[in-house]
Amino acid sequence: MELLEFFGYISALGIGVSLGIIGGGGSILAVPVLAYLFSIDEKAATAYSLFIVGASALIGGLKQHFKGYVDWKTALVFGIPSIVGVTLVRHLVVPALPEILFSIGDFEFTRRMGMFGLFAVLMIPAAFSMLKKDKINLAAQKTKIIYNYPLILLEGLVVGAITGIIGAGGGFLIIPALVLLTNVEMKVAIGTSLIIIAFKSLIGFFLSDALTMAIDWSFLLIFTGLSFVGIFIGSYLSSFINGDKLKKGFGYFIFVMAFFIFYMEFFVAP
Repeated sequence: MELLEFFGYISALGIGVSLGIIGGGGSILAVPVLAYLFSIDEKAATAYSLFIVGASALIGGLKQHFKGYVDWKTALVFGIPSIVGVTLVRHLVVPALPEILFSIGDFEFTRRMGMFGLFAVLMIPAAFSMLKKDKINLAAQKTKIIYNYPLILLEGLVVGAITGIIGAGGGFLIIPALVLLTNVEMKVAIGTSLIIIAFKSLIGFFLSDALTMAIDWSFLLIFTGLSFVGIFIGSYLSSFINGDKLKKGFGYFIFVMAFFIFYMEFFVAP
């Protein structure tokens, strides 16, 4: 085993630990770990990430369900268009993208630049979402849940499409959308978002990438299994570690990773 791969498997464990302690966000590192430590191309890295993100979110979502923080009707209403969005993008759009998207003079803007560049850009608001403190929507606790179906449909399709392109769950987009469009309280929005992320990522993966590309299942299951072990370790450590401080530090780390990805793709790779 090469040194980079060794660090990659350690990172898989670390992703799970972060998920277990802070409850989310760690899986956003799956794509850079797969791309830079295992040298997996952009299509496979984002596909594998969908499976890893989905499986990890499912574990977290079930934990929130047993705490009573999942609204299954909301998950279904928001999740169906998200599943449609991610499946269509992974099955039709990503395979159709040419290796070179466009060129300006001697500069060639590749598919990898486009996918990883968008990923790096979206890591920034994800980092901001970890730096701010969660605020409970008190008004939502006293108000009946109302569904704004047209906006939910649009938001679900957009979030699903973004997930399909970058291979990340997009919780930082889903949570505020649930609060604003369905009027659920913040804790329920967080738990419900994990279920939505799980199903749209896993179903999108199995209805698209699993049918259109060769999947290295042994590697993928080992990586995901290490993440699961990390989740249980993190859940245990959460009793001794200040999750809010760790979440803030992790937010800054994601900022650094976003600039690292941008630097690697646009300044080193060419």
